[in-house]
Amino acid sequence: MSIAIQNETFVNLLNELNIPNYTPSANAQVLLNTEARFIKDLKINVSNVLSYAQYLSRKESLLLALSIAVNEKYDLLKEAFTTLAKEAGSTDAEISEIIACTALMNTNNIFYRFRHFIKKDFYSNQPAGIKMSIMMNPVLGKEFFELVSLAVSSVNGCEMCVTSHEQSVLQHGSSESRVFEAVKLAAIIKGLITVLA
Repeated sequence: MSIAIQNETFVNLLNELNIPNYTPSANAQVLLNTEARFIKDLKINVSNVLSYAQYLSRKESLLLALSIAVNEKYDLLKEAFTTLAKEAGSTDAEISEIIACTALMNTNNIFYRFRHFIKKDFYSNQPAGIKMSIMMNPVLGKEFFELVSLAVSSVNGCEMCVTSHEQSVLQHGSSESRVFEAVKLAAIIKGLITVLA
């Protein structure tokens, strides 16, 4: 652990995330220098979504968190969440599928957001031509794959994808409570990355 970090709450957050030897980012250092109250809020929020979710298992929460770390290209949390997810029972195939799903959503979010923004029949009527066979029989199961797709699409701000995946999650037997928790988790991990990166 960096000796520069004197804030006990922040140290506890890093320990919970299994991040040793963290060197504070400029954003983190500003918060630490002022003993910002937000650090406590961040610790509580992260703990709640990763360890105390009602409708997501610990493994599911960590895989969703991993998808956001992958989406945001933040290797420190990608490594931390991969380790924690494996400790919670995730397999290499599941970790791989999280990365693949996140990559596919980045592709789709850009493509379908473009169609949505432009609203021209020509673009809307063209076949997408984007190979998506991974969605047919996912290792994680259809419902959870769709839930990850929804969470990533929410972070990336694609209205069409969010709407489509929310409907699909529910059609595969999920609940609005799981959707709510997954999107809240994605939002909190995005906020965590804003501080740590």
